[in-house]
Amino acid sequence: MMTCIALDDEPLALELLKAYALRLPGIELRKTFTRASDAKQYLKEFPVDLLFLDIRMPDISGVDFYRNWGGDAAVIFTTAFSEYAVTGFELSAVDYLLKPIKFERFAAAVEKAERQRKQRLHDQSQAQRHLMLRAEYSLVKVGFDEILFVEPMDDYARFHLVGRKPILTLLSMKQVMQKLPPEEFVRVHRSYIVALDRIEQVRNKVIALQGHEIPIGTTYEEDFWRAYQAKG
Repeated sequence: MMTCIALDDEPLALELLKAYALRLPGIELRKTFTRASDAKQYLKEFPVDLLFLDIRMPDISGVDFYRNWGGDAAVIFTTAFSEYAVTGFELSAVDYLLKPIKFERFAAAVEKAERQRKQRLHDQSQAQRHLMLRAEYSLVKVGFDEILFVEPMDDYARFHLVGRKPILTLLSMKQVMQKLPPEEFVRVHRSYIVALDRIEQVRNKVIALQGHEIPIGTTYEEDFWRAYQAKG
């Protein structure tokens, strides 16, 4: 499932995108925003795969929002002004939708974004099956299959591993999620990221894995069950 948000200063345009997204099984439009500041705040806590951004907005253009945001989600620009098409593609946008947006064009753009996402995930999984973590003035190699769960410690992240001592490294939880394959790891609480394959039992919103009990936060519960059930 490809997750996304939409930012547009026109509520009617957002309603159209929501209606179109509901017609496609492979996409989940999680939130819509009319203010860039609200969208930016949401993305700090909840990264997504794809952004739908209107280009001309009163407080900031979609182009400037994308340039300044710093995340790695793909983007599809939407606008009523065709002269911005070149700018959109210069930023490696997946596509550029000209308003009024037709469903067929919307569906084609989403399909293109999904193909690119799957290819990127495939390339990442083939390229490496480990992380290089800086800890105690050294670089430590940690395989994805060694990780049980990750928790924050002030400005650091503590990696709990199979058969090894935990490793403390200077990373935020958001940065950790960006480094881990999303089909194998899921954030279940603001303080925990767990390896799906290491889960032994889930009961009363508590995950058991190798002697540890990890609570499932209400905010993350839906995402956890979706990922856990998809893992089979």
